[in-house]
Order: sequence, then structure tokens, then C-alpha cells
Amino acid sequence: MSIEELTIPLPAPKPLSLRECALFLDLDGTLAPIAARPQDVRPDPRRTDLLERLSEALGGRLAIVTGRTLTDADRILEGRVTAVAAVHGLVWRDPVGGLHQVAPHPRLHEGAEAFRAFAVRDSGLLVEEKGLSVALHFRLARHCAEAARACARRVAAETGLVLQEGDMVEELRTPGPTKADSVRAFMAEPPFRGASPLFVGDDCTDEDGFAAARELHGAGILVGAPRATGAKYRLADVEAALAWLEAAL
Repeated sequence: MSIEELTIPLPAPKPLSLRECALFLDLDGTLAPIAARPQDVRPDPRRTDLLERLSEALGGRLAIVTGRTLTDADRILEGRVTAVAAVHGLVWRDPVGGLHQVAPHPRLHEGAEAFRAFAVRDSGLLVEEKGLSVALHFRLARHCAEAARACARRVAAETGLVLQEGDMVEELRTPGPTKADSVRAFMAEPPFRGASPLFVGDDCTDEDGFAAARELHGAGILVGAPRATGAKYRLADVEAALAWLEAAL
């Protein structure tokens, strides 16, 4: 079944039962409001406390699956979650803290150079280098959106880098594991093994996470406005997502 064949609007998820589930949570747009600049997202006491309590209640069956770097995710979440898939799955820290990551693509520097050259056209354009990928943010320069997308498509075709499109961002990443692969990898490990996965995310970059959760007899939960999606349920916004998680404790 394709994403387009799934009907919307979606119902809200039922009250969360922590007994048999495993939670996979995106960060930006799910646990934290989208900021104009990635560096503007900071630690939040409410979120930190929530994640700490969820991890304990779930017996460790909690993972963050994000496009951010591992360092940045740990900064924002104050290191409260051990299991983290970062850079869309290219970096993976397992439930006991072991670190796994791919080698960077040899032409990644060309993608970074192309994005930096493009970004000189407007002060609202921001280039974020992540070690295994490079992102061009245009939230503060929306009039550059089509040109940014065209630039990213061209460089991806020329270099063999994977184009990862997101909310007001174009990202060129090293080929390799995805958010879906991260969910599958976590679910093969204790304490996740045997649980029912719930993947909560907001962006098109989370669609493969929704698909993996569904494949493993769980479900995806979309955060944000209705759209074509592989998720089964929807929560209106970050506040609704946080309230839904808090109600389970």
C-alpha cells in the first residue's frame, strides 16, 4: 500500500500503554518545536524529565531517531536517552552505548562546497555540516526554495550522494542505513525485542520509520497537520505529542 492510498484525516492514537510497546521518537517537530535555525533548539526541563521517566517505565525500550548529529541530540536531550539513531540512521548508538557508523562518502565535501556557494545568495540560507551529510536550510529564505531544491538534485546526481528532502531543508547524505533500518536494528536487540514499535514523527523523513513500525506489527503516529502519510494516527502538534506521552506515566 502506497502512502497516497492511505486515507486521511487520521484518528488520534489511543491512550499510550507502556507495558508492551517500544517508542521511537523523532526530535524536531515531535519533541521540540521547529526552530528557524537548528542551533536555536535547546534543552527543556519538561522534555528531559519526560524522557527520563519514559525510559525507566519502558525498561529502556525508548529510542530517539533523528536527522541531527549524535552530539547535537545529546545536547538537546541532556544525554537522557542511550539508544539514538542520528543523521537519519547513519550513526547508531545501541541500547548499551556501543557506537556504530558508516564511513563518509568520498564526495561529501563537494556537496558541502556546492551548498556553501549557493548560500551566499541570501543571508537566510544556512548550511549545516554533519560529518556524514550536509544540509541546506531555507526556512529563513523561503523564496529560495525551488532554487535550493534544484541545486540539491543536481549535486546528488553528480556525486552519488543521497538526497534527503525535509521541511524547508535539502540534505545530501552518505548512502547507508535509514531511519527504517535503525528501527529494525533496535527491535532486534534487547530490551526492544518482542515489543510492539510505535514511531512518532512529523516530517516526510519519518515515513520510512512509520513503514518499519508497521512492518513489525506496530504503527506510525504523525505529528502536525494532516497530509498523505503511512502513519496510522495523528497528533496535532508538539504540545499534543508531549501531553500524550505524559499521560501514560
